[in-house]
Amino acid sequence: MFGHLTDKFNDAFRKLSGRGKISESNVREAMEDVRTALLEADAHYEVVESFCQSVQAKALGQEVLSSVKPGQQMVKIVYDELVALMAGEGEEPGVLEVHPGPTIVMMSGLQGSGKTTTCGKLAGYLKKKNKSVMLCAADLQRPAAVKQLEVLADQVRDEAPGGGKVLFYAEPDKCKEYGQAVGVAVKVCQNALAKARAEKVDFLILDTAGRLHVNDQLMGELRQVNTALNPHQVFLVIDAMTGQDAVNSAKAFNDQLELDGVILTKFDSDTRGGAALSVRHVTGKPIKFIGVGEKLDALEEFHAQRIASRILGMGDVVSLVEKAQEQVSAEEAAALQEKMAKGKMTMEDFLSQLHAIRKMGSMKSLLGMLPGIGQQLKDINLDDKQIDRTEAIIRSMTKDERADADLLDNSRRRRIAKGSGSTTQDVSQLVKGFNMVSQMGKQMASMSMMSRLKSMVGMGGADLAAMSAGQAPRLAGPSKPDRPKFKQRKRRSR
Repeated sequence: MFGHLTDKFNDAFRKLSGRGKISESNVREAMEDVRTALLEADAHYEVVESFCQSVQAKALGQEVLSSVKPGQQMVKIVYDELVALMAGEGEEPGVLEVHPGPTIVMMSGLQGSGKTTTCGKLAGYLKKKNKSVMLCAADLQRPAAVKQLEVLADQVRDEAPGGGKVLFYAEPDKCKEYGQAVGVAVKVCQNALAKARAEKVDFLILDTAGRLHVNDQLMGELRQVNTALNPHQVFLVIDAMTGQDAVNSAKAFNDQLELDGVILTKFDSDTRGGAALSVRHVTGKPIKFIGVGEKLDALEEFHAQRIASRILGMGDVVSLVEKAQEQVSAEEAAALQEKMAKGKMTMEDFLSQLHAIRKMGSMKSLLGMLPGIGQQLKDINLDDKQIDRTEAIIRSMTKDERADADLLDNSRRRRIAKGSGSTTQDVSQLVKGFNMVSQMGKQMASMSMMSRLKSMVGMGGADLAAMSAGQAPRLAGPSKPDRPKFKQRKRRSR
């Protein structure tokens, strides 16, 4: 997401990079490019005008420090304005827990926005925090909505990490009565609340009926549920790919039902990002979560500072570190670091790290969080299935071979290639990549965190991607073998 917008912002900043100072003329020129970029991203027109005027006023009102270039100063101003645009003071991402429980969260949204799936993701998010959750199927309009939520509840219960219990409540027989009385869902929600109190769960999530558009009948049902249960949090789920339409829907919902926050789905798609930039300005409601994939763990808290950093191509190292900490404990990381420092990393260790990387998300999205790497990966196609092929190769090795890669001579490599359905060259590439990672790990084990990040950023994006997928980085070198140079003797004239 934001790829096109990032390119346009960088183009605008480059125009200022060669200037000696910020002036009204070059600021106006740069802001015209920014305005065009935001409109192309399908941001709301009023948001674009307000944003550009604010940036321009602050840029012309500041003196450029002698140690800071105009382009760098402009980046800082735009960053601050992006943060202010997407978040207000004191706004906290996530769900606020209310004591005594249960904390009631009502989910609403248009049909097709991903509301029911988001209910499952939110349950997984809370379970990971060791909170108990009950999912209530209050969508009595869409066929199979009750069954879909039940399947999601089972998946969260079985697959999501964390110690919190996950319960499911539904009254499927009430679906038959829906055509006769819209308010039947209210009674289902009340019964679910009584059950949640009896089970002493921490959170009750109400999956209300989606709608094709905002109509009085269905909005009336939401208002009835809101009045009867008085939920602590009312979230609107909207599809980030719909741009201004999503923002207009959010405004219409908020006019009839007081929202507490917005959840943007499909944030990992190739959408232009206008909804993320516009929704808070238009509705006055904060973005609480973003959906970044199809899996149940693909729900992230929305942090305006991190998103602004991504938009400007500065990466998001904090989110990357948090993802890594979720998959690898401090004890495991310390043990691996000690192994790498002694040069004793094994193929099993290497494979476990690749598994952790895969759980964190797609390779391209993860590497894109490193400063300066996202733009390098823009036109590179990274195949996440390479990890599966790497695992097949490692699983075809004997226990001794996994423990000591030096044993892998040509004969063993041919056997491993045949057993894993790959080629000898693939096995050799893996060994070369493993040796490169081991050597790099040994060197970085004694470095500070900042030095490590600088070292990683200094590498090419394609090289990092190759190493993470078990391949050797492209090594720089002459395209033709070097030949010895001889001095040409001068021919003597006779």
